[in-house]
Amino acid sequence: MTTLATDKPRAYELGEFNSFPVIAADIIYEGAVVGDNASGFARPLAAADPFLGFAQEKVDNSTGAAGDKRVRVHDAGKIVLPITSLAITDRGKPVYASDDDTFTLTATGNTYIGMVVRWISTGIGLIAFNAKRGGAITALTDSSGGTAADTLPAIEGTYTEATIETTVASLARKVNLLIAMQK
Repeated sequence: MTTLATDKPRAYELGEFNSFPVIAADIIYEGAVVGDNASGFARPLAAADPFLGFAQEKVDNSTGAAGDKRVRVHDAGKIVLPITSLAITDRGKPVYASDDDTFTLTATGNTYIGMVVRWISTGIGLIAFNAKRGGAITALTDSSGGTAADTLPAIEGTYTEATIETTVASLARKVNLLIAMQK
């Protein structure tokens, strides 16, 4: 291994930013949630895309080929967002996006983007986000037939099948939440 014997200036980026090549024939607007199209190109987020961040500025690649332009994103920080049905009691709950400008507390089919840090007003909250978290863990498919709950039922000597199903469904929901939070 060779060690440096002289100074070697390096390029550093300040802040929480990144940049990605944009898909062909599309526009990403400033403030849009940006997703990965599964081929390494950025696009306006579609539900279930991996989250890359929020677009810092508009990038018009509507007449370009894939990768002709790059989008600069904020990939970590806090942002004020409108969130469907957000209430004052929702601090700490996960937030998901179903497209580049629709935010919800509903996980199913959507992309995890962050957590509610502060309720501002009905439907408006401050969200902490971090797109740098990666993860190769996939969500569990719950085919238990149970109904997920926040409290696990006691499984004693005389249990019912419904009790087991509810326990499995509840655990699957919490595991999937943890997986989403790591992405």
